[in-house]
Amino acid sequence: MPNSKKNRYKNSLIKESSPYLLQHAHNPVDWHPWNEKALEKARKEDKLLLISIGYSACHWCHVMEYESFEDEEVAKIMNDNFICIKVDREERPDIDQIYMAAVHLMNQRGGWPLNCIALPDGRPFWGGTYFRKEDWENQILSLSKLYTDQRQTVIEFAEKLKEGISQVELIVKNKEEKIFSFNDLDKTLANWITSFDTIDGGVKGAPKFPMPNAYSFLLKYGHFSNNNKILDHVRLTLDKIAFGGIYDQIGGGFSRYSVDQKWKVPHFEKMLYDNAQLVSLYSEAFLKFREPIYKEIVFETLDFVERELYDDSGAFYSALDADSEGEEGRFYVWKEEELKKLITINYQIFKDYYNINKIGFWENGNYILLRRKYKSEIIEKYNITVDELNLYISDWKKILFNSREKRIRPGLDDKSLTSWNALMMKAYIDAYLSFGDKKHLKIAKRNANFIKNKQLNGNGKLWHNYKNETSSINGFLEDYAQSISAFIRLYEATLELKWLELSERMMLYVLEHFYDSKSSMFFFTSDLDPKLVARKMEVHDNVVPASNSVLANSLFDLGTIRTNNKYKNMAASILNNIKPKMDSYFTSYSNYANLFLKYTKPFYQVVVTGKGAVKKLIEINDFFSPNKLFIGGDNSNYIPLLKGKKSNNLFFYICEDGHCKKPTSEINEAINLLR
Repeated sequence: MPNSKKNRYKNSLIKESSPYLLQHAHNPVDWHPWNEKALEKARKEDKLLLISIGYSACHWCHVMEYESFEDEEVAKIMNDNFICIKVDREERPDIDQIYMAAVHLMNQRGGWPLNCIALPDGRPFWGGTYFRKEDWENQILSLSKLYTDQRQTVIEFAEKLKEGISQVELIVKNKEEKIFSFNDLDKTLANWITSFDTIDGGVKGAPKFPMPNAYSFLLKYGHFSNNNKILDHVRLTLDKIAFGGIYDQIGGGFSRYSVDQKWKVPHFEKMLYDNAQLVSLYSEAFLKFREPIYKEIVFETLDFVERELYDDSGAFYSALDADSEGEEGRFYVWKEEELKKLITINYQIFKDYYNINKIGFWENGNYILLRRKYKSEIIEKYNITVDELNLYISDWKKILFNSREKRIRPGLDDKSLTSWNALMMKAYIDAYLSFGDKKHLKIAKRNANFIKNKQLNGNGKLWHNYKNETSSINGFLEDYAQSISAFIRLYEATLELKWLELSERMMLYVLEHFYDSKSSMFFFTSDLDPKLVARKMEVHDNVVPASNSVLANSLFDLGTIRTNNKYKNMAASILNNIKPKMDSYFTSYSNYANLFLKYTKPFYQVVVTGKGAVKKLIEINDFFSPNKLFIGGDNSNYIPLLKGKKSNNLFFYICEDGHCKKPTSEINEAINLLR
């Protein structure tokens, strides 16, 4: 949004590194970052806290800033009556988690910006999301008056709400016997299947989120059950997303979600975590379906990441804004007259291919480039060859990309978050294992070294944030969970034991500082962190899977590789806790369902030894067998399954529960043992 008063004011956020907080550093609102100094000021002055939470790429956060937080009259009301605190939800997901839970408990719709009013000690008693200026003024004035006139009532409500926040996602240990059956998944999927959109993929209705982890599970489940209905739905969904406006047809990469049911109109922000998980999903799906467009999607998306979200340090940036020049999506959409000037040859084919028609029309004369037809349909209609069409498409993309580069770009959130970096590292590894491009492995290893050298210390402690060559904010469970998972995957791709050793070092740290023995689950924050209103757990899988589900899968994998039953029993306890809940809303537990498959279908350890072992990983991975781990190296003390298997000659051992079948030097024979 335009800011005519930029730099006229300056508040405490000016000293922060978060791009989102810096966006508000020149508001007339006297914003403070979340810290003990601000909380002490509230207690000392006996003022309510006004807590506003958002992130740099958030469109409605920008709108509310422009309408209210840059308005001097509104700012005066806020400053006179509250201690105003701005929070970057990506920097402080622990704070966001608490106040989002409060808003939901008050039967309000969640989202960002998230605005809460709290007592000076942080206990909330009111909250909501975006408010128009007049509504915002009325709300905060009435709440300030309520606190003055009916303080005890407010305090009592805040205390009850605090108790409710503590109960949300609270897990009670399931003491029933740990019994997992594949048939349990059949039952829990029944309701989910009825919600499938059989025309446009995904689930019925709008908005539509890609939910990559959920579709990764469906892909595996469909494969194991030979359920073509499930597999067809996965393929339909992936095709429709790849064809839609949610995918940047010119520059690669995915937007956050689609506001409509046809994947046409995206919410244009591009987040690192969405792109990471979708790269992993399309890499995995390629091995099952052999669809060429899935490979195109992976390579184009990783090109986008390297071009726009990659730092010289080996770190990945967080996001690109939805807005540019104060308008959502302006950078990505086109007027037809502009397109006609740029595409001077084969314009009719271009128009048909990218739907410069009522299908692609958006608003204000703008078109969103998207596809509805497969290449085979275009080839037949215009009597051209596939090579000719591919050449046209390549030329169109170059022309439009170069033209688009002259536009004012969306804002970049250039902080690096450990958890999101680990997701992208794993995406590069998954792409490498599916397609064999060594560049992808090189970038993954470079990012792994960034996390190892900048974000991790000797005892396994991680930092959450990295910006301006400075690591900050004590790591959250998500940072450990995603990093452990990524390092295990990097070990699989390289057979270099150092990555596995790092993953276990972090796991031991997690067990010491995050584990709750009463529930057999993990808290989201370390026992070393300052206490908030409540110490929460992250249990539900969402767009990003819950840190507890990621850790449970890694405990199983690490326990399998290390022959450590303690780890595997802990994984089983977490899954057993979740099992009774899985019928309620299955997509909230889809990553636990991935673990379910490891317990209910054969889970193979593929031990590869001898000369050229690492090179053969790509070949054996080319056969889609999702329940497997690659194991290799020469330290049988650390990995018991390697004992007695050291050889200069190439051998494959296909093992299950530590018991190995007769070794073979023939890759096809090894693959047959995985069927």
